[in-house]
Parts: sequence; structure tokens; C-alpha cells
Amino acid sequence: MNESTTIPPVLTAKDFATDQEVRWCPGCGDYSILAQVQKVMPTLGIPRENIVIISGIGCSSRFPYYMNTYGMHSIHGRATAIASGLKATRPELSVWVVTGDGDSLSIGGNHTIHLLRRNFDLNVLLFNNQIYGLTKGQYSPTSEENKVTKSTPFGSIDHPFNPLALAMGADASFIARSMDRDPKHLQQMLLRSHGHKGSSFLEIYQNCNIFNDGAFEIFTEKGSKPVETLFLEQGKPLIFGAQRDKGIRLEGFRPTVVDLGGAANTDDLWIHDEKDFYKAQILVRMFDDPQIEGHLPRPFGVFYETDRPCYEDMLNLQVEEVIRSKGEGDLDKLLRGNETWTIA
Repeated sequence: MNESTTIPPVLTAKDFATDQEVRWCPGCGDYSILAQVQKVMPTLGIPRENIVIISGIGCSSRFPYYMNTYGMHSIHGRATAIASGLKATRPELSVWVVTGDGDSLSIGGNHTIHLLRRNFDLNVLLFNNQIYGLTKGQYSPTSEENKVTKSTPFGSIDHPFNPLALAMGADASFIARSMDRDPKHLQQMLLRSHGHKGSSFLEIYQNCNIFNDGAFEIFTEKGSKPVETLFLEQGKPLIFGAQRDKGIRLEGFRPTVVDLGGAANTDDLWIHDEKDFYKAQILVRMFDDPQIEGHLPRPFGVFYETDRPCYEDMLNLQVEEVIRSKGEGDLDKLLRGNETWTIA
């Protein structure tokens, strides 16, 4: 007699929605990000009970309430630390960290860089709106210089973080950027993040229509998007423009915009290679620089990906090796250590 097999149900986006009222301001970019995550999750083939969403504090950190998976709304800046502990002890789980620019780059900055250098196999979604939204409009670590906010009435004198450059400096093994108002591209980047073995760091430009409306409008509006954005594609030349008539080539280490024209030769253009560590460092720094001749677009897509051992794998191998060579440990003996004192 053959044993009957249970076919797992086919999940849809609705299966990942909860009965909780979504409490973001009407028009917030978080709605779009939530919708894209809920659309992508059923395609991963992972049971909901094996998916965990962990957040810190901020508007973005309400995310776990709206995802019908396991989750935790943790404490300010510490989502990365909690996610690291979970992944170390339950490596089979698909762990996602949802955070904001204030949560992950201010009080949580230290935890963020150490998660990336350790290379846990989990996914960081950084919602960057360049403002503190939950606490009502103070400047954040990614706010531009001279930003006038409630906490900087005469303009911010801070130099802002470049999140992707920070991730490169921390030796992240996967670095990408997308935006809330390009659903298809965001879905692609979510899938690429999930598919990467190691810490994936995805920055998502997210509009806060209450306290920083239009911060990324130049990259999302139909009239300006073609000339202000550069979508990176593996193995293809860097081309942009309303008529795909502009390209980027490297002169030494400096990116330069060139006009392609109707029948221009594209052989000398920069060909994108996600594995090129050195060119990735140029790409993450490609903001509009007045010293560069020609207006540079903002890149979106996968900047860099490399293979590197994951922390939880090495940890568990180490534990197995110690048990095999020395047997089960004695926790009391470990805590006592080799140095003791007798107090008279």
C-alpha cells in the first residue's frame, strides 16, 4: 500500500496578508513595498512557518504585523542582532530584516556593519526615506546636507551616510538598490536578495509623503526617470536616457557620460559586472557630482555579489568538530573558567 502524500497548498499574496489594520499614512511608500513582498513570498516555495520577519523601531518596523509569517517587532537598531542570533540557532529559516535609515544607520549602525561582515544568510531590506518619520520629521543619517527639519531649523550640518558605500566598506556579499514606485524592479531585487547565499543588503528608496515628500521624485517621475536613473544589468553596457542615447564609460577610474547618437559605437562603454569589487565601489559612489563632466544618473539594481562562507554554517561546523573531538561540553565548567578566587 502506497503512503499518501500531502501536496502543500499553493500560496498567494493574500495568504501572506494579516487581519491587522495597516497603520501607515495614506500614500506612504511602505504600502508598495509591503505589496511587492507579499507578491514575491509565494514564489519562493517556502512554508510560511519557515519565514521570519524581524524589525526594529520606526514606520517600516510595523512590517511584521502585516505579514502572515512568524515575526518580531524588536527594539531600536537591534533587529540585525536579534536576526543574527535566530539564524545562528535556526539556520533553516528564511530570515528577513526590515529596517529604516534611522533604525539601521544611527543607533543600529554598529549592529548593521557587523552583520554584513559576518555574512549571515539573511536579507536586509533598508527603507530609506532620508527622514525620521515615526518621531515626526527630524533629520536622519541619510538626510542631505543643509536639510531643514524640526531638529535642524537652520539646516543640517551633518554629512550623510551613503548606505551602499557603507555596506561595501563592511564587506557585504550582496548589495543592491531599488525603489518603492517601480514594483517590477523591486520584485526582481527581492528575488535576487532571497537567491543570494549570504547577507543581502537591499536599499529601497521609500517616499515619506508627510515629512519628506518628493525626496526621490526625480528618480520615479515619468518625465525625469529615464535621464536620472541607470538600471544595471549583468553583462550589458551602462546605457540610459529617454531614447537610450546616453552611455557611461570609464576614463581611468572616473565615470563619464557620453552621447551615443543614432549609430554610435558602444564597444568602449562600461560593461556591468556584478562580481567586480573595484567597479562596484565606483558605482555606489555614483551620485551627482559637480566635478564630473556630464550629469550622472543614479544606479539601481545589483551593484555587487560575491560568494563567501556564511557565519552560521561555519559556527555549526565548528561546534560539530569540537563535539566530535572532545565530546559534549560542560557549561558549568566553562562558566567557572580556569581562574577562581577565594574571598576570606
